[in-house]
Amino acid sequence: MIKSQLQGAVAVVTIDRPQRRNALGSDLMAQLGAALAEAEHNKDVRSIVLTGAPPAFCAGSDLKELAGLSIAEMCHHEAVTAAFARAIGYRAKPVIAAVEGYALGGGFILAASCDIVVSASNARWHLPEAPNGWLPPWGLTALIARVGPVRARRLTWGAKPIDAVEAERIGLVDDLAEPGAALSHAMDVANHLTTVPPEAIASTKRFFEPFIMADAERLDEVASREFALNCESPSSKKTFERFTVKS
Repeated sequence: MIKSQLQGAVAVVTIDRPQRRNALGSDLMAQLGAALAEAEHNKDVRSIVLTGAPPAFCAGSDLKELAGLSIAEMCHHEAVTAAFARAIGYRAKPVIAAVEGYALGGGFILAASCDIVVSASNARWHLPEAPNGWLPPWGLTALIARVGPVRARRLTWGAKPIDAVEAERIGLVDDLAEPGAALSHAMDVANHLTTVPPEAIASTKRFFEPFIMADAERLDEVASREFALNCESPSSKKTFERFTVKS
């Protein structure tokens, strides 16, 4: 489900679960965490590109899996994902997201948690959690760092998707690429960063960490509690019923 390939000094980590739209299930998150940790500790790696197998970057949490869990188990699964996303901000090496197709829900927040976001100009970005009945349970600090609290709140309400052109205008996306060229553009960015001394890259991340990460861990805990409460609502239960595997 996760492919990792070293191209020069760049580790390309690919979420490869197209049959589930690259959804973030428990096994996938364990593999993804291991892949980024390996890249972080590999002295030959200077930067990391995170992407998804066609047709998209990531559709977010695997609701088919979550629908079969208790609320406590759902919160644990989301907490593991939250810790992974936060770790990107604390890593010494830069992580560049390459987004094609769409970034939805947790996929949206995962991309936003990366140090640099490259998106195909026709990619679709959307947070559908609130319309489904719940607050996104992690990662909203990363969104606030990119677009500010007022715009982040409106995006979290998830009334409608936005395209990557609008995402770039509001600061959610850093670089736009032609459709189909997000990965190659991200590789250009990653290769450029490999020419900067790694000590300076790491020092820069550490300096800006308090401004970007802020109170991320505590706020993820707050969001998780709200998520748990929301999961008891009729609208949330109706959503999960649609994904429950019928016997």
